[in-house]
Amino acid sequence: MKKVTFNSDEEVVKTVKMGLEKTGGYCPCRLERTEDNKCMCKEFREQIADPDFEGFCHCMLYYKSK
Repeated sequence: MKKVTFNSDEEVVKTVKMGLEKTGGYCPCRLERTEDNKCMCKEFREQIADPDFEGFCHCMLYYKSK
């Protein structure tokens, strides 16, 4: 069963959430403001669909465990 949680580092979560607020919900780590980069980004949605993937999203906000 896949489980997605916030990063356990509260400072990272706080920083990324502030960035999301400033960008209107787009990944603050990406320059382009496209639907693919809207949080939760397409890249991470595809990664969490992979049953063998375990790890962080690009901006380190979310973590997927197996």
